[in-house]
Amino acid sequence: MPLDIVVGAQWGDEGKGRVVDLLAARADFVARFNGGDNAGHTVTVAGQTFKLHLIPSGVIHPEPVGVIGNGVVLSPEILLQEMETLRAAGVVINPQRLRISHAAHLITPAHRALDKAQEAARGQAAIGTTLRGIGPAYTSKVTRHGIRAESMLDQEIFAEAIKTHVEEVNQQLIALYGAMPLDPTAVAAEYAGYAQQLAPYIGDVSSVLSCALGRGQRVLAEGAQGTLLDLDHGTYPFVTSSNPTAPGALVGLGLGVGCVGRIIGVTKAFQTRVGAGPFPTELFGETAGRLRGSGNNPWDEYGTTTGRPRRVGWLDLVLLRYAVRINGLTELVLTKLDILTGLHPLRLGIAYQRKGQPYLELPLGPGDLSGFEPVYENLPGWDEDVQAIRKLVDLPVGARAYIRKIEELCNVPVRLISVGPERDQVVEG
Repeated sequence: MPLDIVVGAQWGDEGKGRVVDLLAARADFVARFNGGDNAGHTVTVAGQTFKLHLIPSGVIHPEPVGVIGNGVVLSPEILLQEMETLRAAGVVINPQRLRISHAAHLITPAHRALDKAQEAARGQAAIGTTLRGIGPAYTSKVTRHGIRAESMLDQEIFAEAIKTHVEEVNQQLIALYGAMPLDPTAVAAEYAGYAQQLAPYIGDVSSVLSCALGRGQRVLAEGAQGTLLDLDHGTYPFVTSSNPTAPGALVGLGLGVGCVGRIIGVTKAFQTRVGAGPFPTELFGETAGRLRGSGNNPWDEYGTTTGRPRRVGWLDLVLLRYAVRINGLTELVLTKLDILTGLHPLRLGIAYQRKGQPYLELPLGPGDLSGFEPVYENLPGWDEDVQAIRKLVDLPVGARAYIRKIEELCNVPVRLISVGPERDQVVEG
C-alpha cells in the first residue's frame, strides 16, 4: 500500500488531527514528520477531547502504531506527559505502539530560554513564536550542534552532551541578551531521567516504515502546522522552522518518493491564523466574533497550544490554490462548515488586486502580501443546522454551492466535510 500524507493547507489549526483520526481507522502506522510541541491536534471522541502535541493523533485508535519521525524536534518532558495522559484515558502506549526516530532532535530548557530571549529582543518585530524552543532546536540541528534522540541510548555520552549544550547556550544568553544562565548539571540530571524512560522507544523508524510499505501495510503521514507556515514556501519570515508541506513528509520520515499515494490537504471553510504576519482576507468586528466563538468549547478559534485567540477571515482561494500546487494535493478536506451557518452572504476571496492590477495567482509566493487586496465573490448562505447531516445531497443548497465553488476554483475535489467536532460528524463529498 502507498504512503498517504495529510497536510494543512492554511496557517495550521485546520483540523488535521480529527482528519488523521478518521483516516487512521484503516491505517497500520500513523507517522508525525515535522515540527514540535508548538503544534496542537485536537480530536473529540464520545465527548472526550484529546489535545495532542507530539504523539500522532491516530494512536487513539487501538490498532495503528504511532511513529515520531526524524523531522520532529522533541521535548522529552512534553512527550512523557502526553504518554501518561493517553494512558490515563485508556489508550495503550508502549514500545510496541510508539516508535521514535533515533535521528529526531531534542528540545532542551536552554532552547526554550533562548527562544524567549530572542523573541523579547525583537520587540515590535516579534514573530509570535510559541516560545517552546522550536526555532532554536532546529537552529542547533542545522548548525550541527543538536542532540539527537539516539544520544539517550548511552547515559554517559548523553549527560556530557547536555552539559556542553547548556554551557554553550548560556554564553549566548549572557553575552547577547543579558538573560539568566541555566544550571548545566541540573538540566543533565533531569534529562537523564527522561532518557531512561524513552530509550526503549527509540529506533530506526525509516526502516520500520519502509518494511511496512513493502509488506503492503498502510502508512499515514501526519503533518503539523500548515503550508503557509513552511520555512521555504510560507509567509516568510512569519513561518515555522520546518517543512510542513507534503515533500517534507518524505524527508521527515526517511522515505523515497515512489511510495506516495494520496496527498490530502485540510482547510477550514474560512481562514484563520495565530500570531503575526500577513492576512489579506482578515475580518474584524461582529462577523469575526461569530467565526471565532467565545472560547468556551474546543471547537472555538483559540490556539490548542497557546490558547491565543485566532485571527479569522473569509476563505482565501488564492492561497488555497497555492497550497494545492506546492503540495500536489489530490484532494481536500473541508472542516468547520457548520460554523458558516447563519452568515449572509458568504464571501470567498477569489483573487487579489494591487494598484489596479488583478492577480489570480501569487507573483512571488506569499512572503510579501503587502499592498494586495482581496477580490471577493459573494455566495448565498444557509440557516439550516448541518451538524446531523451525513450525506452530501442532504446539505443545504447554499452549502453545496459553496463546496462546488471551492472545487471549481481550486481544481481539486473536496472528499470530506466536517460539520461538527465529533469523530462521526463528517459528510463524504
